[in-house]
Amino acid sequence: MNRIPTRGELLNPTLQALLDLGGSGSIEEINGKVIENLNISEELANKPHNKNNEKETRTELEYELAWARTVLKKQNLIKNSSRGVWALVDQDFKFFETPELIGKQFKLSVLEKEEIEEDWKNSLVQILIEKLSPAAFERLIKRVLRETGFVQVEVTGRTNDGGIDGKGTAKINGILSFHVVFQCKKYKGAVSAPQIRDFRGAMAGRTDKGLFITTGYFTREAIKEASRDGAPAIDLVDGEKLAEKLKELSLGVKVEHIERVIIEPDWFDSI
Repeated sequence: MNRIPTRGELLNPTLQALLDLGGSGSIEEINGKVIENLNISEELANKPHNKNNEKETRTELEYELAWARTVLKKQNLIKNSSRGVWALVDQDFKFFETPELIGKQFKLSVLEKEEIEEDWKNSLVQILIEKLSPAAFERLIKRVLRETGFVQVEVTGRTNDGGIDGKGTAKINGILSFHVVFQCKKYKGAVSAPQIRDFRGAMAGRTDKGLFITTGYFTREAIKEASRDGAPAIDLVDGEKLAEKLKELSLGVKVEHIERVIIEPDWFDSI
């Protein structure tokens, strides 16, 4: 396909992707399967989503796919768990006969639109980019890693360490441990496959595990390169995942739960 599909055109491919994945999958898995099935080019898949002339941490395709998932959820065809896994409600479903027309007919509520936009994540990433110096961003990543169980975390990025910004030891259940080196990039835009390869080259002989953290996003080729067979694995954290982690750890993000009062008139009938 030589263009990004419209929202309506992504309804059936999203359902097909979940079917191909065995009925459930993460957002990353679903998006990847849609790209594969529709044969969407790397260039189109990596095109950033622009909002108010500002590039977001998502691509245009990811934004449109988020819209498609919300519509399918509204139609009770798919559901999602608190862990971000989406699943078919019933595998015995019928595809839309006129998805484009149906896509235009759907109107989402303000809450549903906000869910798609996820403005708080983009706003948080903008703050990280604009307010934090490179050194401050490295300190933030150091804090995040410590909060998630890393020990002996050091920032080495200002010592010309071959592209490695820091290192630490990840503890598993307080018994097992393995050494990790990390690179953190504070900027808008995409991290490419060559950057992943360069980081892996810097890792050689130092560790078997790498962690690449960015406020931007990773191209499809970068994601493939990070998990390439026969090469040391590199875990990837993009701007959206970083925002979610800061929220989870309550680092610079506070969640307020608003009380909602519901009156039940029928209850008074029994008095």
